Amino acid sequence: MDRFAGQARLEWWANHATCLGEYDIDITATVDVVGQWQATGRHANALDTIQRDGWAFLMEMDPHFSIAFPGEDRGGIMVLVVEAGDGTLRLTEASDWDGSGNVTFDLT
Repeated sequence: MDRFAGQARLEWWANHATCLGEYDIDITATVDVVGQWQATGRHANALDTIQRDGWAFLMEMDPHFSIAFPGEDRGGIMVLVVEAGDGTLRLTEASDWDGSGNVTFDLT
């Protein structure tokens, strides 16, 4: 794939069996001359308050998602997601991500 424009799905997996969130996105993904994968996009549908809260929670915990393209049951490429103030998403391949993150909870 040198370029893909269409819809995909971001998935946030807590472990191999538990997906805590799925978000449809409209993206344009490209691969540069050295094989680095990157994409820009937006949520395909406006998030309601509950979805927005869930999205913000997952992004704060760890902004790494897997991305599933049409025809894929489960995402295979890990990406780091950065959301701009205008809602634009920037995704970069996170092939060196080891699945660990620093999560701090305040339960008071």
